[in-house]
Amino acid sequence: MDFSGTWKVYSEENLEGFLKVVGAPEMVVKMRKEVKPVLVIEQSGRDFTYTMKTPVCTKVYSFSLGKESEMTAVDGRKFKCTVREENGKLIAETEKFTSVREIQGGDMVETITAGPVTFISRSKRV
Repeated sequence: MDFSGTWKVYSEENLEGFLKVVGAPEMVVKMRKEVKPVLVIEQSGRDFTYTMKTPVCTKVYSFSLGKESEMTAVDGRKFKCTVREENGKLIAETEKFTSVREIQGGDMVETITAGPVTFISRSKRV
């Protein structure tokens, strides 16, 4: 499992529906629809640093596999999250959603399910 590197999002399916289901404010939904973030992932053993860069802001998250971490949503709300590795995939579970991040060929694909909504983000290494 090698997620380390810089990734540019090139495709997103059902972003708006996902943001609405998790309760993001309308302003955040509008802003985020116009932006394709750059993701920088650094891994050191079981410890990860995940940086999401957009023209509006940069968010940095740190977590260790198997340990609960506090993260901040795009709109500033805090939430608890535990990330685990399973069959080469990073799986994050919160009260509101489940995220599965995996490498498919040369792409990194993240599939997030929140209630009845599934959001899929595809990125390429840059």
